[in-house]
Amino acid sequence: MAISRAQLLKELLPGLNALFGLEYAKYSEEHKEIYEQENSERSFEEETKLSGFGAAPVKTEGAAVEFDNAQEAFTARYSHETIAMGFAVTEEAMEDNLYDSLSSRYTKALARAMAYTKQVKAAGILNNGFNSDFKGGDGVSLFSTAHPLVSGGTNSNRPSTGADLNETSLEDAVIQIAAWVDERGLLTASQPRKLIIPPALQFVATRLLETQGRVGTADNDLNALANNGSIPEGYSVNHYLTDTNAWFLTTDIPNGLKHFVRSPMATSMDGDFDTGNVRYKARERYSFGFSDPLGMFGSPGSS
Repeated sequence: MAISRAQLLKELLPGLNALFGLEYAKYSEEHKEIYEQENSERSFEEETKLSGFGAAPVKTEGAAVEFDNAQEAFTARYSHETIAMGFAVTEEAMEDNLYDSLSSRYTKALARAMAYTKQVKAAGILNNGFNSDFKGGDGVSLFSTAHPLVSGGTNSNRPSTGADLNETSLEDAVIQIAAWVDERGLLTASQPRKLIIPPALQFVATRLLETQGRVGTADNDLNALANNGSIPEGYSVNHYLTDTNAWFLTTDIPNGLKHFVRSPMATSMDGDFDTGNVRYKARERYSFGFSDPLGMFGSPGSS
């Protein structure tokens, strides 16, 4: 009995999906070292940052309790993008028994293409983080010396002058992060969590964070960064960062960089009646962005 095209597609799809999944999993999801992931059920997401309250005052005996109002500081918007791609195997290739070899190679290439685009999209938020054309909800770029506050002051999550990754610049960043205040001017006592670097800086990062003595000295001083646990989660290399001198620190400030998943990765297959071709596609829908810019500190390097 001859097998129908529908039956053929039904038989082939599980194998292609398994091959796609195995190949897709080979590519590290480096964005997970930077972003919090949340699900979305809308075409876009908006997150509003509230100012919180000022310092609680002393209430004297018999006096009324003072009341405060939280204010909306700014709103960050995430617009989801649909990422999709597919391939077709011709009817003639099917007839010539080339389907197995072609579909295997095409499926692996498709998985790589989908994984690559996601990592480029994720790294793009950092790569454009110093560009004033890419503004966040507070009206300035992700990395700025003047993030405005409701109280009238500003926070800075970058050096005033770009600095290369070294002992001094990393210590200065830790101190600068610790001095951040909230929208009402209250100290947040923030701390860095992880160093994010391009491949070119991985050896510098190892010497700074994983050696017992101070780097580049002949004395017996301790490596204060390592000894104090200043960067408790160590470092992570991101291969999609485009500036070989830029470096970044994730912090313990919540609602920083976020990855919203509107539609997770899905694959499907069908046959085209007119051409006789077999088509296979992959699709997902997501967005990358940031709500509170203080979730990250960055330096563009000195050049």
